[in-house]
This record gives sequence, structure tokens and C-alpha cells, in this order.
Amino acid sequence: MSSTKQRVCVIGSGNWGSAVGKIVAQNVQNFPDLFEQEVRQWVFEEDYNGEKLTEVINREHENVKYLKGIKLPHNIVAVPDVVEASKGANVLVFVLPHQFVRGVCEKMKGHVAHDARAISLIKGLDILPEGITLFSEEIGRILDINCAALSGANIADEVAQEKFCETTIGCRSVEDGETFFKLFHTPYFRVNVVRDYVGVELCGALKNVVAVGAGLSDGLKYGSNTKAAIIRRGLMEMRKFGKTFFGGVESETFFESCGVADLITTCSGGRNRKVAEAFVTSGKPIDVLEQEMLNGQKLQGTLTAAEVHEFLTARKMVDEFPLFNTVYRVIYEGAHPESIVRDI
Repeated sequence: MSSTKQRVCVIGSGNWGSAVGKIVAQNVQNFPDLFEQEVRQWVFEEDYNGEKLTEVINREHENVKYLKGIKLPHNIVAVPDVVEASKGANVLVFVLPHQFVRGVCEKMKGHVAHDARAISLIKGLDILPEGITLFSEEIGRILDINCAALSGANIADEVAQEKFCETTIGCRSVEDGETFFKLFHTPYFRVNVVRDYVGVELCGALKNVVAVGAGLSDGLKYGSNTKAAIIRRGLMEMRKFGKTFFGGVESETFFESCGVADLITTCSGGRNRKVAEAFVTSGKPIDVLEQEMLNGQKLQGTLTAAEVHEFLTARKMVDEFPLFNTVYRVIYEGAHPESIVRDI
């Protein structure tokens, strides 16, 4: 690590990005010998009531569009240009929709500090029939830097309101892990650092598929016992998937906040459970519900279910993951929602 102070940049500024920016900007003030006090945050420029969103954020110290009612520390500065925001940064915090990762990283290439390291808070995987790419690895490859991962039972609004929760950081480097611990750990946002960054990221993506199954159960009014069974079976399939296709994944990771805790939270609330429940009760297709309930955003659980099914089909292993397969068949092949208990 360089002996000079570390310059932190947060890449992304939605609901979760703003909550994370609040934590990071507060924590750099606790370590003035380690971090520069200004935290730049890349904000995708939008119009807000006739003004630029970045100008409103910097004046009001609040992301009025995505995290209304939560004041941000004065040392966080919204910047509309990602190259300007990340120029010379030593610590990069990625918290943006996964579909923008490659394009954003290509723009940043050559502008970050030579000793930079990154951490990905992106929940998702790039799954193709030929293989799976972790977004931390994609970030690291494009920028030629080490990239850790953070994931946990972390609903953005609750984190922003400083309600107690835990999170997990997966990081290969002990030194980088210490830096990220200082950057994120607070009395209300408790951090545990593990070496299994792959397991941390896998949990963050696969739990959304299980949450769709939980939502189907809720739509059928099956009750708490059934949902608990789906959660347990889902956790087992998540672990089996990780162990089968990623050699270094550790069983202990699935009992961290990124694993069982995030799975419980997502199956209790969250958009995947909510939309899957509506899929049963309304009879409407998923794409219509996405338009009605998510302002056109795509549901991660159903998308991941389709990608996982294609990946497993290519390896003739679909039947080894009955819950994942059943979620896919209900959503995409017209199987009756009751299959969620009948066929797993």
C-alpha cells in the first residue's frame, strides 16, 4: 500500500450506492491519516425538476431522487463524469447496475491510481453456457487491479437509516481487507472479512432465484413452514452449485451474512419475492409485472434462473438442482406454481 493518503471514489449512486456513499464518507473522517477527506461519487447525470441531479445533491447533501430524506456527509461530492470522479483514485467502490460494469470500467481504464484496489457491491453474475464470470474478476481484468466483493443482508433504506445489520467482505489480500474494513465497518453496519470472495459473490446472485421460489409459495398461501423448506433447500443448492463449479468456495461462507442472512431477508421481502407472488395471484407474465411493479427494470431472480438453467443444460446437470430447475420451469415453461413443492 502507498504511504500517501488513499483517495476513495464511489462508482454509482442509486438507492444502495447512496447508502454506501454515506457510510464511506463518514468513515474516511475517522481515519484522516489513511484517507483523503473528500469522497467523489460518480452520479449518472439526470434531470430533477429542471436541475441537474449532481447539482441538487451537492447543494442539498441528499440524493433527492434515490434516497430521499437521508442527509449525506458534506465531504461526499457528486461528479457527473466517471473519468473525472475516479481520476487518481486508490480505492474504488463499485455499486452500479451490472449491465454498466464493462462500459464504465473501459472509460476509467488508465485514469485510476497505479496502486488502486477495488471492491464490488454488485449482486449478480455474468452466466453464459460456456462459463461464469464474477463481476469482481471482470473489474479486476479490465482495470488490472485486485477487486474484492461485499454482500450481505443489506436493504438499502434500512442501512441508510442506520438500523443494525451485518455484511461480508470477500478479499484475497489481508492488507486490502484491513483497508475495506476501516472503510465500511460501523456500529450499525458490522463487517466480517473472509478470503472466499467467490462464495460471497455467488451467494449474492443465487439467493435471488430462491427468493422467486419463496414468492411462488407466498402466492399459493402455503405458509411459513413451506417457505422455510424452500429456503433450506435453496441454501443447499446454492452451496452445491458453488462447490461443484468453483473449487475454492468454502461451506462457512454460506453461513455468513452474504449467505443465509441475505437469503432470509430476500425471501421475506424484496422485489424478487414480491413479483413472484404477484405472478401467482395475478396470472400476469413476468415482463408485464416488471413494467407495472419495477418501472420496467428487469427482475434479477428470473434472469439468473434462466442463465443458470442454460449453464446447467449445457452440462446435462439440470436434474441435480431441482429447486433452480423448478423455478425456471414455472416462470418460463408454464409449469404450475404448485411445482415449487411438488417437484423439488
